[in-house]
Formats: sequence, C-alpha cells, structure tokens
Amino acid sequence: MNTSTPGVSIGVIILVAFVVIVLLLLATCVKVVPQAQAYILERLGGYQETWGVGLHIKIPLIDRVAKKVLLKEQVVDFAPQPVITKDNVTMRIDTVVFYQITDPKLYAYGVENPIMAIENLTATTLRNIIGDLELDETLTSREIINTKMRVSLDVATDPWGIKVNRVELKNIIPPAAIQDAMEKQMKAERERRESILIAEGEKKSTILVAEGKKQSAILEAEAEKEAAILRAEAKKEATIREAEGQAEAIMVVQKANADGIRFLNEASPSSQVIQLKSLDAFAKAADGKATKIIIPSEIQGIAGLVKSVTEVGKDS
Repeated sequence: MNTSTPGVSIGVIILVAFVVIVLLLLATCVKVVPQAQAYILERLGGYQETWGVGLHIKIPLIDRVAKKVLLKEQVVDFAPQPVITKDNVTMRIDTVVFYQITDPKLYAYGVENPIMAIENLTATTLRNIIGDLELDETLTSREIINTKMRVSLDVATDPWGIKVNRVELKNIIPPAAIQDAMEKQMKAERERRESILIAEGEKKSTILVAEGKKQSAILEAEAEKEAAILRAEAKKEATIREAEGQAEAIMVVQKANADGIRFLNEASPSSQVIQLKSLDAFAKAADGKATKIIIPSEIQGIAGLVKSVTEVGKDS
C-alpha cells in the first residue's frame, strides 16, 4: 500500500497539470473584440476572416490573431518637408493627416508600413502641388492645397483600406531672408494703412467742420428770414390796425355828421338859419388864412343883413 501511493500522486498531479494547461489554452482561444476595433484572424498562416465587435473563439495552435486594427479616425503629424515653389523659393511645410481605416484586411495586407507609406506619399504630393505655385500663392492658397492633397491621398490610399478625411498644412516656414522681407513688407503695409487712416480722419474732420459751418450759416439765414417775416407781419398788423382806427374815426365823424343832418332835418330850420350856418362854415373855412373867399349871392344878402343888425345893436 505504501509503495503505490507515490505513483497515484504523480498521476493526479499530471492530470491536474494537463487540465490546467487545457483550460489555459482554451482561455487563450476565447477573444473579445472591443468597440471600434477589428481583429485579423489567420489560419495556418493564411487569412481566415475579420472579427468584428463581440466574443470569438479560435482553434488552438492553428488560428492566430495576426493584427489588431483600430477603426477610429486617427491623426498623424508629419515632420516638416522641404519643398521648392515655382519661383525657386525653398521652404519647409509640415502637414497633419486625418485618416480612418475602412477595410482591415486591405490595411493588414495592402502595404508593409501604412504610416510610412502615407508620409512619403504626402511629401511627394506636397512637392508636386507646391511646385506649380509661387511663394505668394502658396501662402494664400492653403485651402486649395489642402483639398488637392486630400483628394490625391484618398485615391492613393484606397487600395490600402484607408480613407483620408482631411489634410491640413500645419505650418509654412519660408527662409529667413524671405521672412525678413515679409516682415518689412508687412511693416510698410501697416505704416501705409496708418497714413491712410490718418488722412481719412483729417479729411472727415475737415468735412465735418465745413458741414458745421454750412449748417450754422443756414440756420442763421433761416433765423434772419423768420425774423424779417415776423417784423413784416408785425408791421402789417400795425398798419391794418391803424387803418382800422382811421376807418373807425371816419365812421364816427360821418355818423356825427349824419346825426347832425338828421337833427337839422328833424328841427325843420328856416332858410335864414341855413344861410347863417353856411356863412359860419365859410368863416371857419377861411380860418383867417384865406385872402379871398367867393360867397354865393344868396349868402351875401344874409351877410349884409347880419352886418346891419350888428351896427343897429352898437348904435343903441
């Protein structure tokens, strides 16, 4: 009994070890693919299938996960590349490429090093595009350059299962001499704009002063005109009132004369009284100033009569 125990123990240990190895092997055969990733499965060295998101099991020792592919949009920043413009100016331009893997199989088997391939393709495409542009066009045509590069890279990387979404020129670095010239040009341009702004300000100020004087003269003329109109209206009103007063005076005199005549008519005066009143009227008309007065014959008789009566009165 004691001699058989070590053999049994060794067998149990071997069995347990075998079970553990099998379990570990099975555990390694179970794969969970996370979100936004894909696994390339090879069987005996050849492409078998592409695993998507979820739980997958492979055959031990036969299947293997050859590549894990990230399906998110990725960004790669390439180092500045030397390029020559159409007018023979050498500058350095660094680019940023936004790409996304659309076919994991083509990405895994299409090219050996996709990132290096995209970098070299970006450099050659950039040189071709910049070679057709002059310096000023290069500095002001970033959007055009970005669009051309994106289209060109998207077509070239399509067999690799890569889609280029955007290409951006991160920085354009011209030579130092060109930078100095550009800074001087910008300084001169700023000084020119400053001079223009100062001149425009002075012009506007002069115009505003002239317009102010013009408005002041117009207002003064309008005020003088209104004052003259008011004076004329006041004079007119005074004249009208004076005329109305004279008319009222004439009306009063005429009314008094009319009342006197009516009173005389109502009193039925004799012809001698009327002739005496006429004589009195002629005396008032002369007022001691007339040298000659022609008296009608009928009034002359009355005048002689009055003189005779006066002389009789004196004698008595």
